[in-house]
Amino acid sequence: MPRRALILIEISPSDVGPLYAQAAQRLGLHPVILSTDPARYNCLGAESIKAVRVDTDNLDALIQECSRLRATYDIAGITSTGDSFYATVGKLCRHFDLPGPNAASVERCRDKFVQRQLLGAAGVPMPAYRLAANAMDVERSAAEIGLPVILKPAVGSFSCGVRLCHTVDELAEHTNYLLGGKHIWQSSPRILVEEFAQGSFYWADIMGDEVIGIGTADVGDPPYFVFRGFTLPAPLTDEDHNRIADVSLSCLRALGLGWGPTGIELRWAKRGPVVIEVNPRLHCTPTPQLIQLAYGVDVVTEHIKLAIGDQWDLHKRQLHTAAARVLVPDRDGTIDSIVGESRAAAIAGVAEVKFYVEPKTPFVRKGDSRDWIGHVIAASPSRAQTEAILERAVDLIDWSITPCFDLHMDRL
Repeated sequence: MPRRALILIEISPSDVGPLYAQAAQRLGLHPVILSTDPARYNCLGAESIKAVRVDTDNLDALIQECSRLRATYDIAGITSTGDSFYATVGKLCRHFDLPGPNAASVERCRDKFVQRQLLGAAGVPMPAYRLAANAMDVERSAAEIGLPVILKPAVGSFSCGVRLCHTVDELAEHTNYLLGGKHIWQSSPRILVEEFAQGSFYWADIMGDEVIGIGTADVGDPPYFVFRGFTLPAPLTDEDHNRIADVSLSCLRALGLGWGPTGIELRWAKRGPVVIEVNPRLHCTPTPQLIQLAYGVDVVTEHIKLAIGDQWDLHKRQLHTAAARVLVPDRDGTIDSIVGESRAAAIAGVAEVKFYVEPKTPFVRKGDSRDWIGHVIAASPSRAQTEAILERAVDLIDWSITPCFDLHMDRL
């Protein structure tokens, strides 16, 4: 009898990708990664995880490779962890008659302008916005909305290319950066100009049409949006929790989502919760870890169960406060040393201490999530206790950076 396999399209080897590979193995599945660069996944353990070279931007090539793999494996399901390939997953699942997301809904959602149009038509509260194709469009749109505004690529992820602009000069500077050849576009160059919705930041994680949890985050100092910390659950009254949940679920209806995971980001503005972004996928690290620590729900495993047609279970087995502190250098240079990891990890209540970089690594801040060099995650029965555990653990960690003035300093 052939082994059951879970096909993973270009999962991130340094983010939630390993969680999917490990969860698949616990479910008795053989993870098979399809990638343009299989060597990226050597760190996951070549002896137990198969990585196959294929052009993942070519649907026909993926269909052909999956068909070839069916001669060896019983393909139980197909999924991915990133925005770029989740629509492709939906098309593959439809071709092979497997459970999966609606590809058209995912593609509409990935285009932030189309997403905004659909949300607006459904009456979902969100910031004012305009679409711009050139510097003149940007300037006119900002004048109509009123400074400050946020400029962001219409298609993108991880806050790459996103900046808050308070003045006309900042507006011109970032427009020139986005359109001047420095930003790497995932599609044709189009800029979304948005009202800056000021207020506390929240996120909601949904599976199917069920809200798993609502957390809060520290977004860091403008003009860039680099997350510094996450807490789950957010300290909300029942009424405020229900308002965020209702707005989040209205996004699913507006966008034609509702299968599998959805991550929604919001700000609590003067008029209440407004939607900043809808991601038709599971939120990245550290969200899955926080959900498991806070509620006892392994959301990655439950997503895989859904993808292979098994019964999934979001029943909460506990209620703790889980939080993560993101480690971000305050300057560019070469990271000479990292110390204190083991001491921090040994503190009771600390669930994970992880660095994404090695010593002697050159580092240039980008003004987005690529500035993260590590994280510390902790959990306990109370919010105050969890925050105290995190503070103690982070205080034990230190790294040194030697400035390198010849490093390329552009925000990428």
